[in-house]
Amino acid sequence: MHHKPLRLYVDSLYTSPYAMSVFVALQEKGLAFDTIPLDLEAGQNQAVDYARLSLTQRVPTLIEGDFALSESSAITEYLEQVYPSIPVYPTDPKQRAKARQVQAWLRSDLLPIRQERSTLVVFCGQKMPPLSPVAEAAAAKLIAAAQALLSDNPVHLCGEWSIADVDLAVMLNRLILNGDAVPAELVAYAQRQWQRPSVQAWVNQPRPAL
Repeated sequence: MHHKPLRLYVDSLYTSPYAMSVFVALQEKGLAFDTIPLDLEAGQNQAVDYARLSLTQRVPTLIEGDFALSESSAITEYLEQVYPSIPVYPTDPKQRAKARQVQAWLRSDLLPIRQERSTLVVFCGQKMPPLSPVAEAAAAKLIAAAQALLSDNPVHLCGEWSIADVDLAVMLNRLILNGDAVPAELVAYAQRQWQRPSVQAWVNQPRPAL
């Protein structure tokens, strides 16, 4: 079965956690792909050509031949179905559902953390002022949930590594890399996820100086 070449549109600063999630999935699956950075500050994502490709005019968007797909978890699930030989989701249905639950939650909740701890903290070493009370509450919720999720097997969320581990590690690192208080076992978990070669490939992308 001959597959068409893959292209992944990402942000030019390489700070989108969602672009990172797809990039890591492609790396883990050993798929060849071209990474195409878009300057979001300059509005390249709103250009007519990209708007034709991307339903949402956001990153990431994956292009496979004449097929275009946006939204990171939709892309990862598509990749999992079409390129199943190296999985990035657990094979057990319950564990897979758990991984997807974590992904959906991290994308839809905890907005105060995303607002007050942008991924510039994670990838560009930016430091932010102390969390507001609202963000403190969100951080407490994140920490409690992460501790509950990792109580049985602190190495990975679902017994084996999955793409949800990367998403959770990014969210934790928004706090950890800013110097906010996070329990030691969660710091160790996030550091372990960060050491994966696929994650390091994203972390070490050359970024323009801010």
